[in-house]
Amino acid sequence: MSNKPSIFTRGRFQLKYRGTECLNCGHPLDISDRYCPHCAQANSTKKVSLKDYLDEFFSNVIEYDSRLLRTLQVMVTRPGVITKEYISGKRMRYANPFRFMLSLAIIYFLMLGISGNFRELDRYGMRNDSLSFQPGQLFNLTFNDTSPEREQAKQIVDSIDTNVGDVIVDYQHRRDSMITNDPKGYFEKITDSSLLARLGLKHEYFSILLGKDSIFGFQEGIDKYGIPNNMENKIAFSMARSTIRVARQPGTFANDLISQLPIATFFFLPVFAIFIVMIYIRKKYTYTDNLIFSFHNQSLLFILLIISFLIDKIFDISTGWLALTVFSVYLYKAMRNFYQQGRFKTIIKYLLLNLVFLILASIGSIIFVLASAFTY
Repeated sequence: MSNKPSIFTRGRFQLKYRGTECLNCGHPLDISDRYCPHCAQANSTKKVSLKDYLDEFFSNVIEYDSRLLRTLQVMVTRPGVITKEYISGKRMRYANPFRFMLSLAIIYFLMLGISGNFRELDRYGMRNDSLSFQPGQLFNLTFNDTSPEREQAKQIVDSIDTNVGDVIVDYQHRRDSMITNDPKGYFEKITDSSLLARLGLKHEYFSILLGKDSIFGFQEGIDKYGIPNNMENKIAFSMARSTIRVARQPGTFANDLISQLPIATFFFLPVFAIFIVMIYIRKKYTYTDNLIFSFHNQSLLFILLIISFLIDKIFDISTGWLALTVFSVYLYKAMRNFYQQGRFKTIIKYLLLNLVFLILASIGSIIFVLASAFTY
């Protein structure tokens, strides 16, 4: 024991407070052990005072701030280098790329949600008597009141409105009447062999009941109309209730949608990283290496968007295009520095990755919005 180095520290880490056994897990300790090598708890028998707590808190904050500033400096000034250093083992110098990107995403979308005032759109939400399609409704949403195209389209619509419109309205009235007059009998007729077709018909059925009748829960539908209690009917009921809520409260839905985007981004990038691996298949980087590269680049994009957002709000201008332009140049530089390939190959893979990103983002956005709408 005498050969062990002595470590003199302040506060509750002083040697006089060191123990020879971990108070948490009971692992044997030496007097020079500041932390337990088994569970990482501090080796101290001193009661934690308020001063000790504040000292540790601020030391941790300062340590994190130094890593954060170093991460920002290297990320902004040396594209791609931070990823090379991080995967090479220099991890204590920089902030965790996963938490760093998620924190920036939360900050950006929180700013967007607060300033967007999307809840004001709720005043344009549809009510019970307007949840169904009405003749000329699509036409009224397509053209503004003063456009010459509107007058021309109006003449066309008027010429067919009597026939087509009456057919649509008549069908809706008959369908609604059949459902509201005999809900149980109408539901029993939904026997289509296709699961998607049945879900569509049941979604329509529950939408009308929820719009015309005061049903607030699936159990109430079971008790009142004798609807079978199974998973398929529960899914259709939930979908109908969610889509009606979206139609009635579009602003609230948009606000909730934005609040979920950081998590969606966090799960989208791992899928995108698969395509990075495929495009750089000859490079000796692992999937995780490529994922870290994508997280670092996405973090830089959020930094630019946050700066652009603040500038726009302060000076009442639009700089989003500039942020995207800077990021486009940054991404090319990052690919060049990280993957160490020539300009021509980098440009080709740069264009290919951006194309893949746009396709995946479009598909992912559609799936995300639909899934959110049906589970709202």
